[in-house]
Amino acid sequence: MDELTQISSYSTQQIDQKSQELKELSFQIWSHPETCYNETHAHEVLTSFLEKEGFVVERNFIHQTGFRATFGTNNGVNVCVICEYDALPEIGHACGHNLIAECGVAAGIAIKAALEKAPNKHGKVTILGTPAEEGGGGKLKMIEAGVFDEIHVALMAHPCPHNIPRPPLLAKQEVQITFTGKPAHAAAFPWQGVNALDAAVMCYQAISLMRQQFKPTWRVHGIFTNGGVKPSIIPDKAELQYYLRAPTVLELEELKSKFEGCVQGSALLAGCQASYKYDTGYLDLVTNKHLASLYEQHATAQGLVFTTDKSVEQNESASGDIGNVSQVIPTIQPGYSIHTSDSNHTRGFREAAGSDRAHLATLTQAKILALTALDLIFDDNDKTLQAIQEEFKATFGSR
Repeated sequence: MDELTQISSYSTQQIDQKSQELKELSFQIWSHPETCYNETHAHEVLTSFLEKEGFVVERNFIHQTGFRATFGTNNGVNVCVICEYDALPEIGHACGHNLIAECGVAAGIAIKAALEKAPNKHGKVTILGTPAEEGGGGKLKMIEAGVFDEIHVALMAHPCPHNIPRPPLLAKQEVQITFTGKPAHAAAFPWQGVNALDAAVMCYQAISLMRQQFKPTWRVHGIFTNGGVKPSIIPDKAELQYYLRAPTVLELEELKSKFEGCVQGSALLAGCQASYKYDTGYLDLVTNKHLASLYEQHATAQGLVFTTDKSVEQNESASGDIGNVSQVIPTIQPGYSIHTSDSNHTRGFREAAGSDRAHLATLTQAKILALTALDLIFDDNDKTLQAIQEEFKATFGSR
């Protein structure tokens, strides 16, 4: 048995030995759901745990609820494992971010154990706590602050109904639409008003009708956020919130053009004024193929079976600010099954994310991520990292 095999076995054993503690960590987050930028309990639980495990922890890092925990030296490969821990309004951890946090911490513990087992090996593990993935774009501000500049690769795994090693995360744009009209008494003098709600309703319908001209890979979904005050008042303001998604940023621009036509046309028909504001934008995930291949080899060895149904893979496409990270440094974010038929962002998935089966599946993912990281850290010739970086440069150029 060679040195790397011995150390790899030792490092993954550390995850098994801390299984109960990691389960409790995940449950603490799952049972105290906090929305974006409000994750104070999760921040405290995670940072305290990592300090106890011997990491150098920077609390309130970049964000009030962000953190960075490190172990190792700066003159080797610096591998980042990412934690998310924000929940959704009303339905809690229906995207399983408690498991993402558990996975990142467990993988970090295993990598740290390997570095301690081989004190002559130079390398570093960075566990990055990134708040506000569900619409807040926490990773974007970390990118702007240069957090990823000294990191070589980023690893994260996301729970979902199936095992998908290279999920197609879409580029996403949030948009707020406001229609402005003129109020009037709806019974006495309705002809004096200009109904902003009518414009909003037409806009919603126009977008729905436009779907015939949308590509099958595009996603457009929205809600009414303001439809007036009282039925007796002609609404002078109505508002919609939409998410636009497409496989690439270029396609997203094409989609936005069609979308804006629906907004302007509806305002014209109703005699209203329309304005729209684009908010947080997520880029599409560009999975590094060399890095993904390493992950897939270790996943197969751990007994994972990947879905081969391309329609399943396509249907489970979503968006995340990990896409922005993937266009800054080589990145993977595989999806892994937590043994539920319920999709993410449902109450059924929330219950599954708090189960023992999800916990055990997450520990397996943590082992796979850790073993992937060790392939880079323990490669004396750095040929593996070099291939990963060359692929990244071929895709994005020098950054």
